[in-house]
Amino acid sequence: MNIRSPNRVTRTYTQRLVAEPSRVFPLLCPVREADWIEGWDPLQVLSRSGVVETDCVFITASSPHDAIWYVTRHEPQNAFVEMLKITPLLTACRLTIRVRAAEGGSEADVTYTHTSLGPDGDAFVASFTDDHYRQFMRTWETQMNHFLSHVPPLATTGEVPKR
Repeated sequence: MNIRSPNRVTRTYTQRLVAEPSRVFPLLCPVREADWIEGWDPLQVLSRSGVVETDCVFITASSPHDAIWYVTRHEPQNAFVEMLKITPLLTACRLTIRVRAAEGGSEADVTYTHTSLGPDGDAFVASFTDDHYRQFMRTWETQMNHFLSHVPPLATTGEVPKR
């Protein structure tokens, strides 16, 4: 048995979003993210409802192996979602997002905690710097705000979009 202290990094960023939580929260979904994140295209989504829910599982292309995401908590009434992302031989990650009303729309606290699963994971954790995370979150924030500013509210009801 090999027991050791984890090589782990946690980063949190608060996004400022231009719409109320009821419009923002449904977009935090492996299906709906394709509407506003350029290039987002999960390989598979396992969901009874067709959108995000507790126990939803989805797979995204990653290296050295595809990443498996598992939604552990999905609480629309609290505008909170938590999921685990396992990229074999790289990292185990916990992602939490809490959306709340704020002046001019919403704020979303987005926290990623990455734990290394080996040498490649150690390199990933070392590269997951404050500056890298801030840039990643600002890009995401910009893409979501662009979508929220240009798509009518009815398109963000949480229904599965027609493709």
